[in-house]
Amino acid sequence: MSEPQFPTTTPNAAPQMTPLNKVIFMSRWLQLPLYLGLILAQCVYVVHFWVELKDLIGAALGNEAALQHIFAAVAVPDAPPPTKLNEATIMLVVLGLIDVVMISNLLIMVIIGGYETFVSRMNLEGHPDQPEWLSHVNASVLKTKLAMAIIGISSIHLLKTFINAAAYDIKTLVAQTVIHIVFLLSAMAIAYTDRIMIGTQNQSRPH
Repeated sequence: MSEPQFPTTTPNAAPQMTPLNKVIFMSRWLQLPLYLGLILAQCVYVVHFWVELKDLIGAALGNEAALQHIFAAVAVPDAPPPTKLNEATIMLVVLGLIDVVMISNLLIMVIIGGYETFVSRMNLEGHPDQPEWLSHVNASVLKTKLAMAIIGISSIHLLKTFINAAAYDIKTLVAQTVIHIVFLLSAMAIAYTDRIMIGTQNQSRPH
C-alpha cells in the first residue's frame, strides 16, 4: 500500500500581496522624479560654486569685473558695500563657498539616504565608496543627520552675520541667534526622542 501524500508547505513563504497592496507599494516609485530633481539642483550648486570661486580668484588677480561681483555678493542690504578685497571680504566669500558645500552634502544625504530608505535598496554592501552612515541608515538616523546638517548650515549663516555685525541692527542679530538655538534644540529633541524609541523597542523584544 502506498503511503498517503501530504501537500508540502514552505514554512517561511511570503504571503501573497493583493492587487491593491501591490499598487500602494509600487507608489513609492513616485518619489523617483523628486530625487532626480534634487540631482539637478545639485548640478546647479556645482555650477554656482565654480562661478563664485572663479570670481574670487579673478578678484585676487585684479580683475575689475570679478571684483565688483564679489563686492555685490557680500554686500549687506542698506549698508555701504566694501571697497577693497580685504580679509573680511575674502572670509565672507569663502564662507559662502563652504555654505554651498554643506548644502550639497545635505542634498547627497537626502538623495541617497531617502532613496535607500523609502524607494529601493541600492545594494552597496561591499562597495569601496559606500558611505559609512548608509550601512545603518533608517528614517530616524536620516532625520538626525539632516538636523545636524541644518545646524551646520545655520552656523555658517550666523558666522557671516557676525562678521558684518556692524551692518545689522540688534533685532536681526538676536533673531538669527534665536533661530540657530531653535535648530539646535530641535536636533537634540529629535535625537532624544529616537533614543527613547530605540530603548523602548529593545525592552519589548523577547530575551
